[in-house]
Amino acid sequence: MPDNTVTILDSVSQFLDRQHGLYIDGQSQPSQAEQRLPVHNPADGQQISTTADASAEDVARAVTSAHRAFTAGVWAQRLPAERERILLRYADLVEQHAEQLAQLETLEQGKSIMISRDFEVGCTLNWMRYTAGLATKITGQTLDVSIPMPPGARYQVYTRKEPIGVVAGIVPWNFPLMIGIWKVMPALAAGCSIVIKPSETTPLTLLRMAELASEAGIPPGVFNVVTGRGAVCGKALTEHPLVAKVSFTGSTPVGKGIARAAADRLTRVTLELGGKNPAIVLQDADITQVVEGLMMGSFLNQGQVCAASSRIYIEAPIYDNVVAGFEQAVKSLSVGPGMDTRAQITPLVSRSHRDRVAAFLDDAKAKHAELIAGANGPVGDGFYIPPTLVINPAANLNLTREEVFGPVVNLIRVADGEEALRLANDSEYGLTASLWTRSLQAAMAYTPRIQAGTVWVNTHTLIDANMPFGGFKQSGSGRDFGPDWLDAYTESKSVCIRY
Repeated sequence: MPDNTVTILDSVSQFLDRQHGLYIDGQSQPSQAEQRLPVHNPADGQQISTTADASAEDVARAVTSAHRAFTAGVWAQRLPAERERILLRYADLVEQHAEQLAQLETLEQGKSIMISRDFEVGCTLNWMRYTAGLATKITGQTLDVSIPMPPGARYQVYTRKEPIGVVAGIVPWNFPLMIGIWKVMPALAAGCSIVIKPSETTPLTLLRMAELASEAGIPPGVFNVVTGRGAVCGKALTEHPLVAKVSFTGSTPVGKGIARAAADRLTRVTLELGGKNPAIVLQDADITQVVEGLMMGSFLNQGQVCAASSRIYIEAPIYDNVVAGFEQAVKSLSVGPGMDTRAQITPLVSRSHRDRVAAFLDDAKAKHAELIAGANGPVGDGFYIPPTLVINPAANLNLTREEVFGPVVNLIRVADGEEALRLANDSEYGLTASLWTRSLQAAMAYTPRIQAGTVWVNTHTLIDANMPFGGFKQSGSGRDFGPDWLDAYTESKSVCIRY
């Protein structure tokens, strides 16, 4: 049998061996804290690198650097076309280093190298080039006004968009490169400076992305990276008085804490939080399409996707056939390390997260839930969980309502579409949902009634730079992507001129 394990690039090995510092003022700088944080390969649990565990003083240095660069105008006052050209050059450099970045992503996060190549890096390039183009599309309005005094005076009013200042970006561990760039690129396109904090579990790719940004011509201080624990580094960053906006992607409890801290200073906040995302399968749906689409929607990146379909409501007449299709598909999945190109299910990101997902399944087993599991991972210290179907879970299971964030999906029989809709909306979350039907009338009738920020029809999870994304209810506030994306990184100023 041919060896399908990817050979690690020399440049990747060299990057892992570095004594990584913080990226401040356009260069790597040592942390003032002596403690370092290990980075592990989820496939075998082995340490592959370490990064700095930034102190509050380190964070203050980074924010001060970003604020100094912003107020000096080294980036904000450049011509929009110049910012666009540099950001496009940045995307070209990322493309040139795509394999290096993909390997780093897989080694620290655990995902399939195929996902790292095609989705994490490949799709990120689409977002980078789309957002670079927005730098030259920032617009205001001219407004007629009816100010009546003094008699005979005339006024002209227009609005302009100005960069908000220093942005703090907090990035989760599931798509560290892509979600990091979702914060970096709009901030830079708008003329802001940014200090970004990756998860302490997956810090490496953003450190490399910062180096490439400097190589592209982004001035020192405009793009800074601090690595460290959320309780110290993240807290210091989101609470720093010079931070004008926080963009956070992560759990709902942490997001609420950031919102409370931001409220004291009225710091602008965009929050993309958790989801317990439903799919509604009507009896006229194409079963083959349902199984194929929702297998991807449920198990992409081992279900470690905020938009993943985790509870699937299926009308009774086709329920057994859909479950049979899912069972066959789940049991056919190959499980292995992310650097094996054949592996369809790879390890979870960390030992602690693996244990958290396992606890949901242990609770379900203890309460006699019906589970259908696929293959186990390789024997050893990797952080594997088998892909698992939960058949008609009872209300008292923890995984019925809580976000599992792993390769676990609930399949629920419903009498009809109305019951499915009621159950789908019965959640504190409202990030994404999908509807599966061949009926245009049903699609048009149901989608307005589903309480979610994104509703797909006959697909799930797939997104695009030109398609706004964000949540209802406790799944967050604000929207990313789309032609108005930079609005969240700018302030609107009204200018009133008497003549």
